[in-house]
Amino acid sequence: MRPDEEREYVEFVRARLTRLHRTAYLLCGDGHRADDIVQAALTDLYVHWKRAAAADNLDGYVHRILVRRYLDDRRRPWSRVRLGDLTPEAAAVAGAERGVEDRDELLTALRSLPKGQRAVLVLRFLADLSVEDTARALACSVGNVKSQSARGLAALREQMPVRG
Repeated sequence: MRPDEEREYVEFVRARLTRLHRTAYLLCGDGHRADDIVQAALTDLYVHWKRAAAADNLDGYVHRILVRRYLDDRRRPWSRVRLGDLTPEAAAVAGAERGVEDRDELLTALRSLPKGQRAVLVLRFLADLSVEDTARALACSVGNVKSQSARGLAALREQMPVRG
């Protein structure tokens, strides 16, 4: 990679690293796995930077890589072997405005959803992507994103009744 391309890559990653990590954490629910997913996604991005930089929507391109890495990680159960007796504490979601109990309740509810619905909800509402960008990131139709959003939100509403 040429020095100017590498500089562009580094600037891009610096500007979005926290958001990518938060998105990965919300997808998988584990800070360490989120680190691994983001690292794998950024490695792929680095290798294919020329093609990625030419994309119409670079953020959508990176989110698509991130979701694919998350799905790949879920398909490899051997990668979740624990090497110690203690489980590390869960990482805090950066910028969370809710209380700890509310956040834990939301994360538990998200984990109970099918992976497709979870990915759509995380990208749409927590990573703040548009319906179209979410569809591109997940390589599916806009209608699929809308239906998965509706089903996922309905399931969350059942699990998390409104408190008043």
